[in-house]
Amino acid sequence: MPIPTFDPFHAPGGALKRLPLLKAAVAFIAAVCLCLCGLLYLQLEQSRRYDLASARVASANLTRAMAQQAQDTFQQTDLVLASLADWMQIDGFGHALQPRLQQTFARRVQSLEQLHGLFLFDKDGHWVITSFANLHRGAGVADREYFAFHQQNASLLAHIGPAIRSRQNGEWIIPVSRRLNDSDGNFQGVLMAGVKMAYFDQFFKSFSLDDEGEMVLALADGTLLARRPFDETKIGRSLAQDAIFQHETQGTVIGNAVIRSAADGVIRLYDHQHLRAYPLVVTAAMSEEAILAGWYDRAFQSSLIVGLVVLGICLFGWVFVRQVRNSERIEADLRRAQEALELIATHDSLTGLANRRLFERALDIEFGRGARQRSPLSLIMLDIDFFKRYNDTYGHVAGDHCLAEVATVLRNCCHRKADLAVRYGGEEFAVLLPDTNLQGAMALAEQIRRSVIDKHITHSASPSGYLTVSLGCYAFVPSSLDSTEAFIQRADAALYQAKHSGRNCVEALSREGVLDALERSDR
Repeated sequence: MPIPTFDPFHAPGGALKRLPLLKAAVAFIAAVCLCLCGLLYLQLEQSRRYDLASARVASANLTRAMAQQAQDTFQQTDLVLASLADWMQIDGFGHALQPRLQQTFARRVQSLEQLHGLFLFDKDGHWVITSFANLHRGAGVADREYFAFHQQNASLLAHIGPAIRSRQNGEWIIPVSRRLNDSDGNFQGVLMAGVKMAYFDQFFKSFSLDDEGEMVLALADGTLLARRPFDETKIGRSLAQDAIFQHETQGTVIGNAVIRSAADGVIRLYDHQHLRAYPLVVTAAMSEEAILAGWYDRAFQSSLIVGLVVLGICLFGWVFVRQVRNSERIEADLRRAQEALELIATHDSLTGLANRRLFERALDIEFGRGARQRSPLSLIMLDIDFFKRYNDTYGHVAGDHCLAEVATVLRNCCHRKADLAVRYGGEEFAVLLPDTNLQGAMALAEQIRRSVIDKHITHSASPSGYLTVSLGCYAFVPSSLDSTEAFIQRADAALYQAKHSGRNCVEALSREGVLDALERSDR
């Protein structure tokens, strides 16, 4: 029968669900670590995007500066060619005018830093006038791209051709040329200005650029004119298949993209811009590694700090979890100790049945419940017949074994959870039966008596030769006028009546027995 006891780990009003502290602690520590890592990721990603955005702005500014410089360079050169072409279109370039034209060519070259020289060729590609004092006499320039272009095209606009080596002194130049016609519009010759490639190389070097970066000046069709770092083997190569030229859409004047180079596998931020007045494009590329160099340092430092914090939290969590586990283990040990103490305090150590302390507590509870619900309460008192003779004959060890056997019978016969079997004292036992009338108590008592006989425990000092028991039963509906002491006395009187009836029997308390019990209680 369950009897309520005090439990310091639960509230008196009922069992409370315990907080899963260990799981909550692990979840909290994991959540904090994940939040820290998430915040670190967001901060680093935001910083990375900011650095890339700043690099895009810097790259755009760089390409604008390159485009403006190239625009100014070729525009100045074109103006010189235009003025000279207009003059020669009117006055021609006969032998009488050639000394004066040579001096003019020389002065114009001296006035523009980017010019390598000015050259005039006749309709057959032969040298006519140059800005150099000594006129180069060679095979001519009929094989040059710019000369063939003007021969085949009637346009008088300036033409910028692929970079070539000057036949004057072998220097790399970018030819800017114009067609000259006679008064009838027939092809008369070509006026060409050579722009120094070294001029652009010097200009490119004025910018701070990482070792993996590059700066390019090219024709609109991708033909390379000038490049930093300078590589003579790449001059004149077509860049049409390179990443940036493949990326740009038709008609795009300016744009940028992060692309992995097919040549060396380096990821770069490319930015390109087309010149407005000339079929030229400038490109600047900065390696992503150089762009994010500062970000990598910050990322390492931030990750190290967050990693140390997470490690500290994990160590603290490990210690805390160990403490929680130790507390839970100690709590479980205390609970088991409490249960063991409760069992010792409320049960008989020999038989394992409830003792008188638990019996009295249960009797008070069932007495009050029976009075409230008007339900019957029964009590069986049981005594082993001639137990003193059994001890004297077989010894106290056998007597203890005999008591344990009788206790086993009681436990086996009490099938309901509410029934309470008790070792009342010595060889005397009791069975408390809530919600049981006298007929039910008599039936259970008879079952107990027969079960003890069926054990066939030898008792030579007993008339029957075997161990037997005598049982007394009493049942009533408790009221506020009744007492537990009277209830026990009446059941005990029934047992007394069974012993006087010859033992090894079950008796219920008669009317006379009740009066005798009352008289004994009054005394």
